[in-house]
This record gives sequence, structure tokens and C-alpha cells, in this order.
Amino acid sequence: MEFETIADVYAANDKIRENFMHVVSELSEEQENLPSENGKWTLAAVVEHVAKVENGMLQICRKLLSKSETENKTSDGSVKLSKAFIDGVIKLRTENQKVEAPEMVHPEGGIPIADSLKKMEQNRAELNKLKPLFENFDGTLNTFPHPAFGEINAHDWLVLIGGHETRHAAQIGRILEQEND
Repeated sequence: MEFETIADVYAANDKIRENFMHVVSELSEEQENLPSENGKWTLAAVVEHVAKVENGMLQICRKLLSKSETENKTSDGSVKLSKAFIDGVIKLRTENQKVEAPEMVHPEGGIPIADSLKKMEQNRAELNKLKPLFENFDGTLNTFPHPAFGEINAHDWLVLIGGHETRHAAQIGRILEQEND
């Protein structure tokens, strides 16, 4: 998780998106309906969840960056992750913690993966529009609480977009491997 610039994070998130698309874009209708590891959601619902979460993170980033823009708090385009976020990620990885999604980002269900992927594409287009704000205004001054990481800044949220997709792409991959065994 070493990024020097906002452009580095965007490039990493684009690669993560490519991997996510590779994992989910060819799922059959039968596979879309496979249950997740805990049996609560289907794979289609997991993808719907990823789209919902990304949209929420996008809105949070927009709000945090808009505040810095209004206050004319400029940036040099470098990335500065918060200690709370870094410590939280380390703890999550080392303790192999499961994070329970808040109710507001639970999937509604019944939405085809293709529709969720279309929403993710729209989210990414909106996120790309925020890139100049990330590069020109300080994304570290304002925070918004995350259920697992506490108060984190816009840079943290941007990195988390890719981290969240990575986590669920791996989850879907594990389920597909089990199905093929």
C-alpha cells in the first residue's frame, strides 16, 4: 500500500477493476446465484454490494474534497494515508478479520450482475471526474467515519475503493474454485 501520488492510486484502482471484471464478467446465470461463503448473499448480490459501496465512497470523497476546495486548501498531488487507516488495514490483514457490511450497503438482491457492473462503470466515470480535485486540493484535512477504520480522509477512501474490490474479487474467486472442485 505504497502510493506516492494520486495518479498512482488511480492506476492501481484501474488494475484492480480489470481483475474484478475478469473474475465476474463471464459468470453464468447459475454461477451468479451461487451463495457466498456465509450463505447470506449470492455472487450477484456481492457484486451489487460492491457497486453500492463504491457509490457511497465516491460520495464521501466528493464531499471531503469539495470542503477542501471551498476552503482553498491546495495539494501537491501526493498521497497521505492516515495512521488510523494504515493501522486498521494492518490489523485487518494480520488478524484475518471479517468486516460486516452496514445495513445501508446490503444488496437488495435480484439485480443481475450486468446491471451492477453498469453501475460500477458509472461510478468509475464519476470518480475519474474527481481526479483533478484529488490532485489539486488537500484530501487529508477532512475525515468521514468508516465502521472498521474510524475517521479516515479522502485519500484513505480512494485507496479503500480498490481494497474493497480486491477483497470481494478474491471472495468470488474462492467460491468459484470451490464450485469447480
